[in-house]
This record gives sequence, C-alpha cells and structure tokens, in this order.
Amino acid sequence: MLSGHLQGRFLSMLSTLTRPKRVLEIGTFTGYSALCLAEGLAENGKLITIDCNDELKPIQDRYFRESPYGDKIDRHFGNALEIIPSFAPGFDLVFMDADKENYPQYYEMLMPALVPGGLLLIDNTLWSGKVLKEAKSGDPETRALQQLNTTISSDPRVQKVMLPLRDGITMVRKK
Repeated sequence: MLSGHLQGRFLSMLSTLTRPKRVLEIGTFTGYSALCLAEGLAENGKLITIDCNDELKPIQDRYFRESPYGDKIDRHFGNALEIIPSFAPGFDLVFMDADKENYPQYYEMLMPALVPGGLLLIDNTLWSGKVLKEAKSGDPETRALQQLNTTISSDPRVQKVMLPLRDGITMVRKK
C-alpha cells in the first residue's frame, strides 16, 4: 500500500516541475507520498490529504512533524466522496491512490476541480495486469479500473499517458 522510492521520486519531480499551489491527495496511508508531493509546492502552497483511516493519524503526525512540510499539509479523515465536494475548485495537482472501486467517481468529481493544465496522477491503473483480462466475478476493483481506463482513453477533455511505473500510474492533464 505504500508508494515505493521510485514512485516517490517521480511524484516529487512532477511536483517540483509544476510548482503547484494546491495539491489534493486521496489516500494518505503513512504520508510518504504526501511528503514527496509537498517537496515541490509553491512557496505558499498547500497540500490537502484525505484518508478513510484515522488510526493512521499518529504515524502521519510523526512523519509530518519531522519534515519541513508539516505546516503545509491539511488532513481530512472520512469518505473522500463526501469530502471532495467541500473543497473549492482550483487544484493544480491531484494524486489518487485510494479505494479502487471509487476511482471512476473520483475521476468525474475531480475533473471540474482541476485547473486547466492541471495534472491528475492515478495510481494502480495496471493493477498487476488484471485490467487486460475480463474481470472475475467478485472483483469490483478490477472492473472499476477497467471502467476508469476506458473513460480516460476516450475523454476529449484531457491528454493522458499510462506509465508502467510500479503498478501503473496514469498521468492526465486537463486541457
């Protein structure tokens, strides 16, 4: 569930290249990817994270407190589908690494929230190659990822590329 070092450096590089003012991360876990994304924040930038598991708060507290970015991170705990609409639009960068069954809904919710030229990074879009085969019954994650990949591939609002980094990261740029 943790982003690896290569993925972390990739997130940091994209953030550094884009110098985002507002970043949204869906799925915080221990906070590693949040810290990588925070490395490139604009001077007065803010990173907002959402995680459904508040039991991870002490782990995140420790890492955020020890980093130079802790004061730039605003955390929310709960259902992301309920929390996302409470934010004003205007995100420069979004990283999605949460419950796969809701990826299609997140995508549609996030497109209006992204600024033109904004980036949406979606983790696990290769899903160990399972997205290339017919989803087995009882596998809603694979079906949701297949649906998302199909939606993105035909979405005229975006430029997109799927990178075979770890379990697949799809990079979507809003036109």
